[in-house]
Order: sequence, then C-alpha cells, then structure tokens
Amino acid sequence: MSGREDGRRIDLHTHSTMSDGSMTPAELIRHAKDAGLSAVALSDHDTADGVKEALKVGREIGIEVVPAIELSAQSDTETHILGYFIDPDSPVLRDAVDEIRRVRTERIGETCLMLADHGIDVTLDEVKAVAGGGILCRAHIAQIMTDKGYSSSPKAAFAEWLNVGRPCYSEAQALTDTEAVKLIRDAGGDAYLAHLHLTKKTPEVLDAFVKRLAEEGLCGIEGYYTDYTPEMETEYRGLAAKYGLKLSGGTDFHGSFKPHIAIGRGTGNLLIPYAVLKNMKERARG
Repeated sequence: MSGREDGRRIDLHTHSTMSDGSMTPAELIRHAKDAGLSAVALSDHDTADGVKEALKVGREIGIEVVPAIELSAQSDTETHILGYFIDPDSPVLRDAVDEIRRVRTERIGETCLMLADHGIDVTLDEVKAVAGGGILCRAHIAQIMTDKGYSSSPKAAFAEWLNVGRPCYSEAQALTDTEAVKLIRDAGGDAYLAHLHLTKKTPEVLDAFVKRLAEEGLCGIEGYYTDYTPEMETEYRGLAAKYGLKLSGGTDFHGSFKPHIAIGRGTGNLLIPYAVLKNMKERARG
C-alpha cells in the first residue's frame, strides 16, 4: 500500500489523560491538528471515557477523529487489542470497562506492594492522585518513581522494575484475547492486534496466534508502529496478507510521558498514509 499520493497523514494509536497520556483528549486532538495530521484515533487503555470529547473537538477544528480503545489481554508477555469505530456509549463496553477498572486497580496495588518489598515507596493513593480519575497505569507508577528519585526516567523505571519479566511486573488482566476481540465487536468496532513485537512470540507461534484470532473475529493488525524495524514490518504485513487482515498504524503517543515519540512521526521517520484509514473504513463485518 503506497497511499501517499494525496499527502495526508494520520496517527491511530494515541493516549490521553484518561489513561497514561499527559494531554487531555481535547489537547491531544488540537495537537494532532497542529502537527498537520488529517485523522487521529484516541485509543486509551481500557477506557473510552475521552472519546466523545475528542470527537466534539475534532468536529470543531476540522480533523477526523476515530473512536477507539486499547484493551489489555491476559498473556505471558504483552498482548493489546485495539478497537476502532467503537460506540463509546455501548452498554456492554461500559459494563466490561467497570470490571476492567476494578482489576486494574488490584494490579496497580499489587505492583505497589512488590515495589515496597524492594524498598521503593509508591502507594496506591499516590497513583490515583497522578491518574486524576483516569484509568490507573504503570506509567503513573513510573512517573512517581522518577519524581521521587528511584529512577532516572519513566523509561528507566519500566526497564528496571515494571516491564514484563522485571521484579515488579504484575500479570493480572481482566480479559483473555478472545474476550477482548469479542468485546470490541459487541461494541460495534473492529479489533486490531497492537504492536506485535511486544508479544515476543517466535514467528511460528505468532503465525498461529494471529491465525487463531483471525478465526475469532480479529479484523487487522498494527502494520505501522514507532518501534518496528523494516524486517518487522515485512513480517507483520505478510501475516496480514496471509490471513486476509487489514493494517492499522500509530505512534503510541503519550505526550510528555514518552517525550521521544512525536504524534504522527514516532521517533521521527514514521509516516502513516491516510489510505490506511480509508481501507480500514471499508468494513465487511462477519
């Protein structure tokens, strides 16, 4: 897919203060417009609370906003499922998010206890204060650890303590990958597997994984992403072609919480053409 003939650029993977981004939904949409993007998806972790605000601002300033969500799924590593074109008012989605929020709070509390065992003082109340009413995330813990001098940066906090396989990583998640795909479909959306490299699966295992999810209703995979190498892009887009899946793309923008990632550009050279979104909107639901 070349798709660059009209020059329009998009970013379909961003986060706001509703989860672990530093910008409010309104600020994020205005930032995307100022960056020259033609379309942006607000895809907060396990919540769609910011979507209606984002849609409203998008209409006001003239940028297309795609309603989205990023669901975390149970996994030995990290499995995230992006849901595009969801109905943020879907009752089934709202009920599920309430349970997801409860499990997330337990997960963050467990992480705080594990940190305490290592002499790192981060409390659940502190995390809630930083989150400001949004979904509780590891990024909030990483920010507190940085502010208190336990880590040199949030990225370092993840690398040393909070990532998969590190001493204070909690595996607790509310949904299986199958349930995440079904929830997105039940909320009127299309499910896409996010940042495939973070699943840390071998090519053979990843192939079988994508095949199974495609059979269960997965619509596509994230074919453009900040950290992908050219080899990863070739592998993942090949999987999409093999199983008749669409491609999405985004930077995983978090604002000042991941300052090295620019909206629409990633670390500087990512370009996601509008043709990606155009193809995604040609929806054939089974």
